[in-house]
Amino acid sequence: MGLGDDLMITEFVEQEKKKHPNKQIVIGNLKEKIIYDSLIYKNNPNITPINKVNRDKPIHFINYHNRNRPYIDYHNSNNNNWKWNMKFSPAPGKLYLEENEKTKANKILNEAKDYWNKKNSSNFKAIIFFESTSTKIENSFYFNKMKNKDWGEHNWKELIYKLKKDYLIIQSKHEKSKKYEGVYYSSIDFDFRTACAIMNKCELFLGPEGGFGHAAAALEKKAVVYFGGWIHPKVTGYKSHENIYFDHPKSPCGSVGYICDHCEEARKSINVDYIYDKVISILSI
Repeated sequence: MGLGDDLMITEFVEQEKKKHPNKQIVIGNLKEKIIYDSLIYKNNPNITPINKVNRDKPIHFINYHNRNRPYIDYHNSNNNNWKWNMKFSPAPGKLYLEENEKTKANKILNEAKDYWNKKNSSNFKAIIFFESTSTKIENSFYFNKMKNKDWGEHNWKELIYKLKKDYLIIQSKHEKSKKYEGVYYSSIDFDFRTACAIMNKCELFLGPEGGFGHAAAALEKKAVVYFGGWIHPKVTGYKSHENIYFDHPKSPCGSVGYICDHCEEARKSINVDYIYDKVISILSI
């Protein structure tokens, strides 16, 4: 599963733990009797880690896996198009950061501030945490899916150009990240959890629908999230965020088996100035 999926289930887990306080809560595929682990579940007091599960004691199994996501309408989905369960809306999840992750995040933030001070004579107005790409583009399925969800490198580039004059922008770091001029890209390696610790110190998350958007909600951070016409904000978005959606008769298309013309239309229709104004408006509150 994706990290966003792992984050979405954590709020439900908390409610289940309240119902079953004396049971070990585990997440996985009940049919295949597989218990999953995730870096998202680390330190979560409601989830029993795999290496601490005692099978002689009561277990409450939450059946949640790649073929059982609450926001997908599986009955009407196929290999080319996913259909969405419009009756579902997520609640912000839970993410429990460690002190060492916070310490590393502070180090990177301090380096980013030094980077700004060396290039600018004035102070930045706010810090924006930014990521435009996903780690999951290793095969054609994910490539098509992420291409259809993406706003487009040229759009992000133009938006960053407009923002970088007044805002310190820090980017996530993974092997698929696209680098943009004017964005601080740390020389220090860090994982998703440390990236979230960095975001927790920023005023805003900026990027497409995905794991970081869910993390921003879990950390109660402001966010401007691009949804385009691929998926509806109702099923994977949050009311506390500014969700950029292409309202069109073909939306949300859920195209996964091919590069979608409708999603390309969304990229062209949602212009840079529109999202720029949303960012400025939120940061002005």
